[in-house]
Amino acid sequence: MEQNKPYDFPTDFYDFCFMPKFDENIEYLRGLAEYEDWEYQNTPANHAHPILRNYIKYTYQRIAEEKKISVTTDEEFCCWNTGLITQSQEPIFILFEKNKLSNSKPYWHFWKFCRKGEWELNKFSSVPEMAHYFDDPSVLVFDSRKELRVNAEHIIADNIGRFPNSLQSMNPYGLQNLVKGAIDSAIERARRNYKTAIPQYYQGSIQLLLPISLLDPKKADLALVVDRFTDFYRGSTCLTLDMAYNNARQLARPDRDWLIP
Repeated sequence: MEQNKPYDFPTDFYDFCFMPKFDENIEYLRGLAEYEDWEYQNTPANHAHPILRNYIKYTYQRIAEEKKISVTTDEEFCCWNTGLITQSQEPIFILFEKNKLSNSKPYWHFWKFCRKGEWELNKFSSVPEMAHYFDDPSVLVFDSRKELRVNAEHIIADNIGRFPNSLQSMNPYGLQNLVKGAIDSAIERARRNYKTAIPQYYQGSIQLLLPISLLDPKKADLALVVDRFTDFYRGSTCLTLDMAYNNARQLARPDRDWLIP
């Protein structure tokens, strides 16, 4: 049976556990889970399935904050809910055992990824729920009645390297007008289809992502990050589509209307 006493878990995945052969384990999880495209499309990656790698690491951070980790009474095993499912819609858990390697600091050692129905979970009288990121569902929807305040000049200056190559040498004034027009189009698009605004979780709060189409109205080039305030929204920065999808996937699999990794 699992312990009922609270634990203080480190916020970093690598401080929490030792996972040798990380790449091989992520490859196994990719095959176990329901199919998704876990690759970047426009950004060089040092490892295969970078979105899935980040998903596990950042999901753990939220799991640790919520203390949704079940630990057996003898403190020999623990597990948490990855939030992923198999092709047959069965939840997937990640299991750990007490680290017996004297030269490795983390208390826990990765054991395996496990379907909910597998016998290994019998070590726990109950299994933990998946991570939860919001209490008010309204934060997931862009309210087009509110003003969206954007400092286009600041966003461009701080993120010019994220813009399409053909626009990076453009006259700054002209680029500002192009960005402002693209943001106006994104607002209109969100008015017609609430799914246009895609939520992401960042530092304890929900932000929204809006498509910025600069070269082709049918294709987004960037994602505008929108923070919610009481009476208005603020466009704080822009992300490449790979960055945006990577962030949004922690919360849920994004709708592919425009955010395609």
